[in-house]
Amino acid sequence: MRNRTRTGAARYFNLVNLGALLIALFVIIPMYWLFASAFKTTAGVGASPPQYFPNPVSTTNFQQAFGQYTFGRYILNSLVVAACSTALVLSLGTLAGYALGRLPVRGKYPVMVSLLMISVFPQIAVIAPLYLIMRDLGWLNSYQALIFPYTAFNLPFAIWILRNYFLGISMSMEESARVDGAGALRTLWSVIIPQVSPGIFTAGVFTFTACWTEFLMALSFNQQNNMRTIPVGIATFGSQFTVPYGTLFAASVVAVVPIAILVLVFRKAVVSGLTSGAVKG
Repeated sequence: MRNRTRTGAARYFNLVNLGALLIALFVIIPMYWLFASAFKTTAGVGASPPQYFPNPVSTTNFQQAFGQYTFGRYILNSLVVAACSTALVLSLGTLAGYALGRLPVRGKYPVMVSLLMISVFPQIAVIAPLYLIMRDLGWLNSYQALIFPYTAFNLPFAIWILRNYFLGISMSMEESARVDGAGALRTLWSVIIPQVSPGIFTAGVFTFTACWTEFLMALSFNQQNNMRTIPVGIATFGSQFTVPYGTLFAASVVAVVPIAILVLVFRKAVVSGLTSGAVKG
């Protein structure tokens, strides 16, 4: 009986490892092809049979992305929009999460349900009214045309993550700080926030990534070339009859690298934040 149990467990373990390997290959192979193609020549990108390694290695695609197209401007626009939106989301989300998790606020359940509904609401359903609002405010082709909608759509997720972290902190620490004379904001800043830093990093990474890669609003609200973000800018490469695949690959690599670095640097905090959000409610 024990041998059968061990055999079944070994088979299950092997199946899990096989599944993990297939998923890893499914992710790694396209990423490798993206990076390899970025350093190929135009002939190498369209070679048949395909080149599995760039031969020769060329940086022409990167030069075209920054020279022929204003890709540097797209990076600046994405950085400004994503950084400002993330800062607003973390500032508002921390205060809201603290209130919903620690303070006796009336109507917490309806508020949390409303936040959940907003977080899953499709963006395309509000593009038309948002466009009219931005037009009436004179905000089209501006940073604020993206910063405020991005903040509104990413704030519910941040509040959920941070609220779960606030729920896990002992009330005794907050009470001790108040006994020592610390006010509410001082207690939040000096005592509570250092303990919820994994949740803040998690919300920040996901918010920054969502803003960095968002396409629909950026395409609808900022149509001038000097106000385009990276996804929209890359989509406009080429012309009606030509598609510069090598340049597209190079620009995509430049767009992916900051997100990859961000996730690698804060990977432990992100995993901790997601785990906490899964076990606390």
